[in-house]
Amino acid sequence: MMKIISAEFIKSAVWPPQYPPATMPEIAFVGRSNVGKSSLINTLVGRKNLAKTSNTPGRTQLINFFTINKKISFVDLPGYGFAKVSRSVKKDWGDMIEAYLRERQSLCLVVFILDIRRDPNADDLSLRDWFEHYRIPYLYILTKTDKLSNNQAVVRVRAIEKILKTTDGKKLVLFSAKTQKGKNEIWQFMEDHLSSLPK
Repeated sequence: MMKIISAEFIKSAVWPPQYPPATMPEIAFVGRSNVGKSSLINTLVGRKNLAKTSNTPGRTQLINFFTINKKISFVDLPGYGFAKVSRSVKKDWGDMIEAYLRERQSLCLVVFILDIRRDPNADDLSLRDWFEHYRIPYLYILTKTDKLSNNQAVVRVRAIEKILKTTDGKKLVLFSAKTQKGKNEIWQFMEDHLSSLPK
């Protein structure tokens, strides 16, 4: 597992002209509001408050860029699917995320985060279709696994696989920020993926 020597916030952005220079491979984190995205990022880098966590869905309304060990960049994309925002605001969020996925040349992997207790919805599935459309590799993470028993988790994984139609052997990594379950497995996947990129 990568030894974290430094993890720094670089900047927040909305549109491509504001992004920092694309000088290192980028791994983006995306998921519905309140899915545990910031907690996942913080757990992976062993920092409490690198990515700001909040109990209020929709707090991350910008694209936040971080650099890890000055070698890779983590990008925290805004959560989506809030009940409390207007349709025009939802459209802006969608446009912001799609512009990033479409235009960011250094993006090499998306960590796609789902709550194990909830079925993937239409927003999740359309996001997955974007990854396929733009040919961006992605990894499914199911968060909040500490809230279920092992048997319940097995049942939920099967149900979610059915909805996602994961027939291509794409696995779902189970993660808990509380117990750190899945942390090493996620790092292993990311490092293997990074080392497979054309130099």
